[in-house]
This record gives sequence, C-alpha cells and structure tokens, in this order.
Amino acid sequence: MPSAPSGPRPFNRIPALAVALVCVLFLISCTTMKKPTTTPGLRSEQFTWRTARGATQYLLHLPKDYDARSGRKWPLMLFLHGAGERGTDVGKVAVHGPLKHVKQGKDFPFIIVAPLCPAGEQWANGPLLQLLDEIGRKFAVDPGRVYLTGLSMGGYGAWFLGLAHPERFAAIAPTCGGGNIISVTLAQHYESKRFAAMKGLGVWAFHGAKDTTVPLEESERMVNALKRAGCTDVRLTVYPNTGHNSWVEAYEDPALYEWLLKHER
Repeated sequence: MPSAPSGPRPFNRIPALAVALVCVLFLISCTTMKKPTTTPGLRSEQFTWRTARGATQYLLHLPKDYDARSGRKWPLMLFLHGAGERGTDVGKVAVHGPLKHVKQGKDFPFIIVAPLCPAGEQWANGPLLQLLDEIGRKFAVDPGRVYLTGLSMGGYGAWFLGLAHPERFAAIAPTCGGGNIISVTLAQHYESKRFAAMKGLGVWAFHGAKDTTVPLEESERMVNALKRAGCTDVRLTVYPNTGHNSWVEAYEDPALYEWLLKHER
C-alpha cells in the first residue's frame, strides 16, 4: 500500500486563510462603523425591579444646567408611556410625551424619568415607587416637587399610583386614562391620612371627546369622584375634536408644565 504523502495538505490551509480573512474584514468594519448616536439631553439607565418582573430600562432627562454639586434640588417628573411602547426598546418611551419634545431640542426645568414597561405587563405601583426611591438617591431631587403623568395605559397608571400614594406627589396629570373611584371612596371614609394627602394633590386630566379607545367617561368619573369628595384642585380639559391621541395637545401646551411647577407638597 502506498504511503500517505508527506507535508501539509492544501485543504489544511483553508481554515487558517479563512480566519485571517475574517480578521481583516473585522478590522475594516471597525474603522468604518459609525459610533452609536445619543440624543442630547437623554440617557438610558438600567433599573432592576425588586420583584419577580426582573430588570428594565428607563430614559432620563437632566436639565442643561443640572449640577449635583451646586446643592440645588430639582423637580422630578415621572412619565408613564402607553401600551404600544411596551417591550425591550427603551427608545420607544420617547415616541410620545415630554421626551418627544426633549428629542426635538426642548430643555425642561425638570428631571424627567420615563421607565420602560415590559411586553405583556401593565404599570404596577410597587416597582414605580422603587424607581422613584432610586432616582431620589442618585440625583438632586426635590421631594416636595415630584410630579406624575402618563398617557393611555400610562394615564391609568398615573391615576392608580397617584391616588394610592398621593403623599408622594405634588400634582398628577393623567392623559386619556381612567382609574377606580373606590380608591377615592375608601380614602374619604376609612383612610384619613391618605385622604388628607389626596385633598392636597393637584389633578389635571386630559381627554379627547372623540376617543373610542378609552371613553371620555373614564376621566370624567375620576374627576367627579374627587370633586364630590371635596378635592378642590381638580380640573379636566376635553379636546372636542380629538380622538385617543389627546396627549399631542396636552404635552404641547406650556400651561401644563407651568401648572405642575406651581405645586409643592
């Protein structure tokens, strides 16, 4: 039987050549690849929810003249997005609402935190309070000027969180959402401390009269329940020719932000 030829076989060189080619292509791609761009005024942070829901992210806006070393305390706005923005792409929390305007170059006089709700989930009070606590530890937040707003599913989240823990907020602004009036009734008759905080809470709700996704009645019954209970700093703005996207007009109105800043807990 003839012996096998000595020396390296031609096909043994193929893996080495392939590896070399891959390395060259990688180096070329590294020199031509664009660096990821970031939106001025916005940054993404990771937040681990101390529940079974695991980790998620949030977008953060710091005012241009924010300086933690100055000793100045800043108002904080918590913004809750709608159901359509849930998932794993934290950039979607800036599709609507205040952060949309930050992307367009507006500088708000607030620290704004906008968490991302995981797919298939709804806003839950516990994790949101944990997030507020974390932001309060990490940044120069004025605890007496914390504001809450949200749209659609986030509007519901704002109603539920704001009325369950009114002592945490100076004012809330739910947009095209709704809540549970039993929270007002229970506070009024059985929870004097929470009810006292609720009566001191500023509430400005927004809704479109032609909203077929979340009916106008959802906002009306919450506002009416608060007024019946004796809460006086409560208002509802109805846009007569607007459907579900009433957040467009609400968050474009400078009066909303001026109104929030007038409130202090």
